[in-house]
Amino acid sequence: MKAIKYLLAGAMMIGFTAPTMAQDDKAIIDQATSVIKSKPADLKEQLNTFYKANKKNTEVLVGIGEALLEIKDTANAAKFANYALERDTKCADAYTLLGNIEVEKDNGGKAAAYFEQAIYWNKELQRKNPSHKIDPEPYKKYAVMNSAVNFRTSIEMLERLRTDIPGYPVDLQIARLYERGGKITEAIASYEKVDRSKMEPVDFAGFGLMYYLDKQFDKSMSLMKEALQKYARNESLNRIALMNAIALKNWDEGLFYGDKLFNHSDSTDLKDLDYNNYAQAYIGKGQFDEAIAMYKKCIEISKADKEAVNAIHKEISNAYMKKGDFENSMKEYEIYLNNTSSKTVSDMQGLAEMHYKHAADLTGEAQMAEIKAADDIYAEIQEKYSNDEDIMSYVLNRRGTLNAIMDPDSKQGLAKPIFEKQIQLIEPKADKGETDNKRLITAYRYMMSYALLIAENKEEAKGWAEKILSLDPENTQAQAVKELK
Repeated sequence: MKAIKYLLAGAMMIGFTAPTMAQDDKAIIDQATSVIKSKPADLKEQLNTFYKANKKNTEVLVGIGEALLEIKDTANAAKFANYALERDTKCADAYTLLGNIEVEKDNGGKAAAYFEQAIYWNKELQRKNPSHKIDPEPYKKYAVMNSAVNFRTSIEMLERLRTDIPGYPVDLQIARLYERGGKITEAIASYEKVDRSKMEPVDFAGFGLMYYLDKQFDKSMSLMKEALQKYARNESLNRIALMNAIALKNWDEGLFYGDKLFNHSDSTDLKDLDYNNYAQAYIGKGQFDEAIAMYKKCIEISKADKEAVNAIHKEISNAYMKKGDFENSMKEYEIYLNNTSSKTVSDMQGLAEMHYKHAADLTGEAQMAEIKAADDIYAEIQEKYSNDEDIMSYVLNRRGTLNAIMDPDSKQGLAKPIFEKQIQLIEPKADKGETDNKRLITAYRYMMSYALLIAENKEEAKGWAEKILSLDPENTQAQAVKELK
């Protein structure tokens, strides 16, 4: 307790009895704390006994109140704070305790008022006794409580702390306040003013996280490496280093810091994010089995969050696909699709493209079956989103390409009606972009080839060639068709 330090600070002036008394006070507070934490049936009677024996000792009374607040017994904590004030209306620590009680009750206005009183009486005590050390807690607590209402006055309170306690690391407190308020740029600016030699692991972690959230991954990683030289087994620092390694796509460092976090950190409480990041490092290094194992552990600890678990199934599907295990990839992706609350175009497209990629590893009928499966999915998207021009434009382009593959000599004309719809959709647009033009060229090229080779209509083919050249003047195929006699 800070009040003990204040009492000890004046020990040399009041003789040898003060240290003994301070030790006695601490012993009493420790004894009371032990009783309070054990929550005996006769707690009320024991608290009354402690009060009667120490009703003139404000330090002990406040200490007992703080112990009660730790178990969230705000009513009895307030009683002991007021007992202390009955003994001494200027007891700054009692006002700080009352402020902390109101913080626990989420009563910001009352808390701020009590912290103001604590600050006032601390300064009065120092004015009368220069050896009295001002407690920084009410300044910091006031700033935090008030920040949701008036951030400016919170910063002003911390600047008062800078004045009242010269040398106190106020910039660190300001940085934490900005961090708490989600003001990343301001937090970074304040953290950068802090002497790093005085930073604790929690400070390095907060600073590094701000750099990370600001996408300054190199700076965040550099800071983590500096901090880990001193605190090599710190869980938070290793976690943020792993996060940065993944953001920077440095897979070797990802594996290094993944191992540090998982196997060489103290008091590790592994999160789903940790497993996910470690898995990404394994993916980056092509170690797919290890990545899949990490993802599966991630599912175990995320099982209460169905959406998170479902997203992991999608990641596992991707890992299997990269490994070349199409069967398991499809199995995981289907689990994902079956459990997603509403299938998006992206979800359906993903499944279609999985079939398309798998087709590249096959030949003959098996290959065509996968192409057909992809086309069927795009046909479903086309039917479902027929009123969305952007989706339709993309889907018609993919379906035209897939049908052209399934009909390589164009004799069946499978892609013809699809590309005709593509042309009808895009040509009337007044604000065609580069993507629109590329899709038109693809459609025009198919129609040109079909007219020339299947319909044997040279003039129609030349018409399509002119359309291509209006968009791509250097297109050699179209130039050759246009020059046909």
